[in-house]
Amino acid sequence: MRKSSVIAAGLLACTALPASAKDVPDIEMWRLDCGKIELSDAGPFSDTHLYDGEKRTLTDSCYVIRNGNRYLLWDTGFPAALKGNSMTNWVFTVSLSATIPEQLARVGIKSSDITFVGVSHYHDDHIGQVQDFPAAELLIGAADAEAITSGKMDATRAQFAPFLGEGATGKVRRIVADHDVFGDGSVTIVAMPGHTPGHKSLVVKLPRSGPVMLTGDLYHFEEQITNRGVPQFNTDRADTLASFERFNQMADNLNATIVIQHDPRHLVRLPEFPESAK
Repeated sequence: MRKSSVIAAGLLACTALPASAKDVPDIEMWRLDCGKIELSDAGPFSDTHLYDGEKRTLTDSCYVIRNGNRYLLWDTGFPAALKGNSMTNWVFTVSLSATIPEQLARVGIKSSDITFVGVSHYHDDHIGQVQDFPAAELLIGAADAEAITSGKMDATRAQFAPFLGEGATGKVRRIVADHDVFGDGSVTIVAMPGHTPGHKSLVVKLPRSGPVMLTGDLYHFEEQITNRGVPQFNTDRADTLASFERFNQMADNLNATIVIQHDPRHLVRLPEFPESAK
């Protein structure tokens, strides 16, 4: 056989490989309901008085992503002890109708199956059930972990007891910049500081649906994207604005679906639980 024919046959064989042979990650993602937030006044969500006096309802979303037989739980919502109750503090009235393990069980996932627990940041509505997954590896922004263990955030540190408490033995990865969770480019934690010093967002590249970007608390509702509303309680305004810019450019370049984790209007951007996005 002529050399050119051998090369052509080889190229034809490569293009004919089945999808399973091309190392396409086996990925799917579920959105979990991790609580509800009623705002009596959304004013604190802008340091330029954009939302003064507005009442809003926010959702508290968590996500579980399966990559083969490994699982990432992204954010852990309100504490399980809140289930069936509500609590009011400042402008926030919060409630929880189901725990994360209860929802995981509906899709055949056990708490012990969770390989990684990633938290976008250290605020209470994102870390409430993190200690319920002590066997997982905690993925957290390095600057957030430093703040938690500084001696100035004892109540928050207590919620991270298996990982960041005194004498803790849980596995922790303190992420300085970006981090490829599964090592195949399918799920990436990306640095978006400003809301907290080590705040992170998440990029999930789904095989069928395409890239999805989960905001963490970079944005709380859609209007913040268009009018650049910076919450009064963010730790750094300049970092927040820079993160807005990076996130938006990344979303444009990836042609990604943006999902604001607290905006109930974004729930329709992913399938309704227990259906998964693929």
